[in-house]
Amino acid sequence: MQSACANTQSSAANVVSSAEVEPLPLVQKKSFTTKNFQTFGGKSIETVTVGWESYGRLNANKDNVILITHYFTGNSHAAGKYQHSDSAAGYWDAIIGPGKAIDTNRFYVVSVDSLANLGAHDPNVITTGPASMNPKTGQPYGLDFPVVTIRDFVNVQKQLLTSLGISKLYAVVGPSMGSMQALDWAVAYPDWVERMISVIGSGEADAWTSAKLEHWSTPIKLDKNWQQGNYYSGLPPTDGLVASLMLITQDALYPDFFNQVGQSIDFSPSEVAPLEDIRQSPSIVNWLRARAEARAEAMDANHLLYLVRACQLYIAGHQGDLNNALKKVKAKTLFLPAATDLLLMPYNLQATHQMLLDNGKDSQLSILPGTLGHLEGVTGITNHAALIQSFLNN
Repeated sequence: MQSACANTQSSAANVVSSAEVEPLPLVQKKSFTTKNFQTFGGKSIETVTVGWESYGRLNANKDNVILITHYFTGNSHAAGKYQHSDSAAGYWDAIIGPGKAIDTNRFYVVSVDSLANLGAHDPNVITTGPASMNPKTGQPYGLDFPVVTIRDFVNVQKQLLTSLGISKLYAVVGPSMGSMQALDWAVAYPDWVERMISVIGSGEADAWTSAKLEHWSTPIKLDKNWQQGNYYSGLPPTDGLVASLMLITQDALYPDFFNQVGQSIDFSPSEVAPLEDIRQSPSIVNWLRARAEARAEAMDANHLLYLVRACQLYIAGHQGDLNNALKKVKAKTLFLPAATDLLLMPYNLQATHQMLLDNGKDSQLSILPGTLGHLEGVTGITNHAALIQSFLNN
């Protein structure tokens, strides 16, 4: 079932162009620390510290807050720049800012680094995870770090918001793994959440999704340097991490995109190098590997394993029964799957949306067109700005 607000999509370009006149002020990364954090699995983490960012101003009633929850390889840098010289702004800068779909003249927008954030070695990421120091041993946790879930990400965010005196969210919005957090927020804390937008998401990790995600972990575990996660005093499993990131990149895209890249680099199935030497790769594979190698420098292999497990364990509400969990939702919900998504395919959100409707909830769904695959909800979000703006204005 399509949402009526899908008809507003054609004006998305106007929303963005008018906003470009006034960029966000430079963004400051802040940190939040909580002690003796209790995980969903019943374990305790002595100290948890995560980074966070905010855009716009909190009003006197503290009721203009929109929480942005980030995707698997992302972090809290959702919009703006840290320095004027930064090569790129945050991943959703096209829709967050003055006059944009998520209007910072009106809303106070908050985004938080996840636990076990993949960018553990990125100077602009603050996270607690396997690469962090275990205060009991003075060494990195490695695999002694407790398994964490989407609910744990949500609970850290809730503690941060509470520390700011916030007890209500105008909306929680997120793509991919962020959409899992957004929906879990609406189920776990229904009195907090007035609106929820799930972009390229799911209601649960079904059997297909869980098995697909396992392929992202396998190259790391097969890397001789992984050493059952105890690699911090030696060589990291970089080859395995790069192979994992190659898989993630391809899973997140659609054949049309790859074929366009192939044309741009003159890829041909009859290239000479891979014909003459089995150790040589086709040019499109070299392109994919180079992208993964560049990204791997700031990432940690164990953290990737923990994020995979958090996504495999995901079911909104974390109660084992999605339909009953969704009965708790009080928020207006908008689901935005992408038509060409081969990772979190539209059928999952369509089923979740239908469960909400069957339970008498206010739910809308609009399938995003485009050829970017899963990344339609991240790099292609400009095309859907007006749809999001319309939902937030109603």
